Amino acid sequence: MIKILEWAGVITAILYSLFVALNIGLEFLGFSLLFISAILIGVWAYKLGHKGILFLQIFYASAGIIGMYRWFG
Repeated sequence: MIKILEWAGVITAILYSLFVALNIGLEFLGFSLLFISAILIGVWAYKLGHKGILFLQIFYASAGIIGMYRWFG
């Protein structure tokens, strides 16, 4: 389960960055994937005691929420 959290988080983060960088109208989906990635990697970091990575994921989750809000706000 730990590996699934790690790699699902990595894949969703990669897709997020591609969707936003390509500027093809998938920005909202990209920010949604950033939020999902932050949750997955955050849970992974919490379970393994990686406090710095967990803190970073809290920031990324916040950025995902702000991005989704601003896209439709």
